[in-house]
Formats: sequence, structure tokens, C-alpha cells
Amino acid sequence: MAGTVRPTFWLAVVPLFALLVMLSLAVSIFGDNATGGPVQVALLVAGMLAGAIGFLKGVSWKELESTVETYFGMVVIPVLLLLCIGGLIAVWIAAGIIPALIVIGSDLLHPAIFYVAAMILCSIVALATGSAWTTAGTIGVAIIGIAQASGLSLPMTAGAIISGVYFGDKLSPLSDTTNLSAGMVGADLFVHVRYMLWTTIPAYLLAALLFLIFSLNGSAQLDTAQLNSLVQELRGHFRIGWYLFAPMVLLIVLAILRAPPLVVLVTSILAGILTGLLAQPYAAAASFGERLSDYWSIVATGYIYESGSPVASDILSRGGMASMMTTVWLIISAMFFSGMMERSGCLNRILGAVLGLMRRDRSIFLGAGATALVANTVAADQYLSIVLSTRMYAAEVKARGFRPEMLSRTAEDFGTVTSVLVPWNTCGVFMASTLGLATWAYAPFCLFNIASPLISCILIISGISVRYLPVAGLPVVKSDAADSAPQDEVVAIKNP
Repeated sequence: MAGTVRPTFWLAVVPLFALLVMLSLAVSIFGDNATGGPVQVALLVAGMLAGAIGFLKGVSWKELESTVETYFGMVVIPVLLLLCIGGLIAVWIAAGIIPALIVIGSDLLHPAIFYVAAMILCSIVALATGSAWTTAGTIGVAIIGIAQASGLSLPMTAGAIISGVYFGDKLSPLSDTTNLSAGMVGADLFVHVRYMLWTTIPAYLLAALLFLIFSLNGSAQLDTAQLNSLVQELRGHFRIGWYLFAPMVLLIVLAILRAPPLVVLVTSILAGILTGLLAQPYAAAASFGERLSDYWSIVATGYIYESGSPVASDILSRGGMASMMTTVWLIISAMFFSGMMERSGCLNRILGAVLGLMRRDRSIFLGAGATALVANTVAADQYLSIVLSTRMYAAEVKARGFRPEMLSRTAEDFGTVTSVLVPWNTCGVFMASTLGLATWAYAPFCLFNIASPLISCILIISGISVRYLPVAGLPVVKSDAADSAPQDEVVAIKNP
């Protein structure tokens, strides 16, 4: 029975420890190619080890497989989204949309403020769409192209892009993670967003300041000759105009209207194909059917830019559903490991040990944050991270008299934004595939994602912005640290 599976703590951490050892070896031996197979093998081996522990504790192999199948079901939609974004990138390059973003962005993104401007631009688009993945797959790809042509740091550029898209995704009322976090604790969506401002704004300002400093120091490295050459080549190969942004406007409108993500992406792919057929030059002898079949192939296998310029070819030859296959393989391997860890009882044993350490009132939020980090690492999915860190602690948070938004904020600070820092997490593998960089290459520069949990820890430990529910019969007073808090946020005097 599921409830009787109870390995010891030290036995429960064996698969996790084995995974970390194998991952370290994979990275040291294979470098950036580790996610091309070695990491997947490590996840499968560690998952089998967890399954063996569960089997020895009385769980049938059929039950273990059933849980793995459940985990696979949880990532079907994310995998489909991943494939669609691969197709979207390829089509939008072929249609001239991403080349147009590169051409226009080269004028807007001044080298003296390149990294911080990239972060802000991605923040705005992600706020509007509510999707970190879609923003990174469109605006992010264009910005990476500009940085590559300019000789700027690609890991730092990726860090700026990811910082921006996760800021926007985190605060957007359209974001699935924002809605999930609020819904899991029964909080009002917009109150949840207001509570997140305490940690999100300082983290964002700190990241912006550091990216500004990096921009000023890195502007001297800018290769304007190569960038200008790329822009001229793109203008000669594609028809560039503001009308090319119609599919992007459509994407944003559909996102604002809360259309399902799959509908948004498929519609955007079709709009990109139509734009390419109408706007871009083609061989006069090519029939409409031949052009359409070309785009069909591009969606599946990616866009190949045939040019004498290796820089342009390297920047634009990408995308396609096939380009995401290694990522899908990694996600499936991670879900196998996660399912085995849960059904064997190892995951619950580790999380239970974390909860047992939380004795003081406010420390429960540190426990929830640690749970989110563990779940991002072990369960390899940000949605599971949010669900586990809220579901496990919701009753205790209420019993200790805290507002539920404190817990939902913690889940976002530690769960949503750190998912992209784990190489085998669904978010980490997506960003690595989309931006063309290994997770461990860009992770140190995801300044917003790193700062968010750190600032959250500081506020929890110091008591700043900690909110209690009103207690009947007791006077309600403002928090000493809540000078700028919304008027409906109050702190009740607690019993000792």
C-alpha cells in the first residue's frame, strides 16, 4: 500500500545522491553535450535505484510503473507546447519575423545598456503574454542572435532574457504558475500578486542594476562591423517591415483573451506561415503547393539559412519540432525518476524530514521554500514544485495564523523562478534548447532567479512583510515593516 512505504531518510536519499554523483561525472566528462544522452541515462539509473528501494519495501513493480505513467501524463501538454514552440521558432525565422526583430532590435538595444534593455524588453512581453516559454522562444531568440552577431556574452545575454521572462511570467495575471500558486492556497489572484511585489521588485531592481553595470563594461566588446554586416544581409535576404509583427500582435491578443496555450501557439504558427507566404520573396517558378510544403517541412525539421555568412547561418538555422527531441527525451527521463521517487516513498520521506526541522513559526516558509527547491530538483517540474510546497504546508500555515498569500508567494519565489536553473527540469531543458546554451552556462547569470529566493529568505527571517490573519477578539494593528503595504493587509497580535 502507498501509505505503508516508509524508507529511512538515509535510504531515501541514496537515489538522489547517486543522481548527483552521476550528473557531476556526466558534466565533467561530456561538458555541454551532457544533456544529449548522459544526463538522461543518469536519471534512468537513479530512477531504477529508487524503484528497487520501493520494491524491497513491498511496492509491486506494477504500482511503480503506474505512478510513472501518471507522471508522464502530467507532462503531455508541456511536451506538446515544447514541440509547438520549436515549430514556431522555425516558421517565424522563415517568415522574416525573427530577422525583423533582430534588425529593429539592433537599433533599439544600445550596447551601453544591452543586457538591462534585453531584460526589460523580455519582461514587458512576458507580462503581456503570461508565458516565459513563448517570450524566450520569440523575443529571446532574436536577442540571442543580436548578441551573437555583436560578440557579446551569450551566457550573460541568456541570463538577462531568462531574468526578464520570469519576472513577467511571475507577476502576470495571465500566467499559469501565478494562477496555480494562488489557487492552491485559496488566495485572491491579485492579492497574491501584490504580496509577491515585496520580493519580486527588489530582486528585479538588483538584477537590473547588475545588468546595467555588465552592459557598461561589456559595450567595449561590441563588434559593430559584424552586427551591421548581419543587418545588411538580413535586409537583402528578407523583406523587413512592421507588418511582419502581425503574428506577434495576434499571439499577445490571444494570450490576453486567455486562449489555451496550445491554441495560441498553433494559431501563431499558422499566422507565421501565412505571413511568410505573403510577405517573403520566393523563386518565381515555385508553385503555392511547393511553398506550402516547404513551410510544412520547416515546422517539422527546422529552418536552414543557406548563406555565405557563417554568422547568419549559425544564428538563423534553428527551430523545428525535431530540434526538441533531445529535450523531450530528457523530460521523459526526469519524469521516470520523479515517479519512482514518489511511489517508492523516497520523495515524501525527504520532504517530511524538511518539514520536521521547521519548529519556529516563520521557519515554515523556509521549509516550504526548501521543499520547492527539492521538488524542482527531484520531481523536475515547476508545477509539481508549486503543488508540493503549497499542499504540504497549507494546513500548518493556517494553523499558525499566517495569511495564505505568504505561502503562495514562497512557492513562486523558490519554485517558479528556480526551475530554470535545474538542467533536467522541464524549464531548464526548454531554455537550454531554445537559447542554445547549456543550463550550467547561463545559470550563474540568471540574476533575478537567484536573487528572488535569497531576498525571500531575508524577509522571512527578519519578519518584514510577514502577515498574519486577523484573530477574532484581538486588536488588529499595522506591521512595523508595512509602511507601503496595501490597506487591506493587516497583522493581528498573536497569542504568545
